[in-house]
Amino acid sequence: MQDEIAFFGHPNVQSLHARTVEITKEEHLTLRGDCIIGVRAEKACADVDEKIKRKLARSGSHVKIEIIVGNDVCEISGAGDERLTLENKHDIVIRKTNFVCPRTLSVRCDKASSDIPRGMVKALQDPGTKGIFRITVE
Repeated sequence: MQDEIAFFGHPNVQSLHARTVEITKEEHLTLRGDCIIGVRAEKACADVDEKIKRKLARSGSHVKIEIIVGNDVCEISGAGDERLTLENKHDIVIRKTNFVCPRTLSVRCDKASSDIPRGMVKALQDPGTKGIFRITVE
């Protein structure tokens, strides 16, 4: 089961955070948002397909995130969790930790923003660059 979310780059994308990756519907990004890889996302947690949300909210479900920018793909593996509410209407955050809040889509991920290839990050510093955040849940 898959859902795809388009998002765009921003000059302030740094992708330096060691524990999280975030995309947001917001148009603006400050340098404080060092986990954010994209803005103007088409969806937030609340907008994700309902079937996928049900699977994400099961402990033990396997989550694969693919961040696609041009011909480059960064794959991230994570897990679902029964505590996920997926209610946030602005953001999607995936985490290396077990922390859960309404913005959390996946926990125990094997990568964070700081692990995204620097070439991809450089491309995402251009506001004209479109990325895809593909969610697959098993």
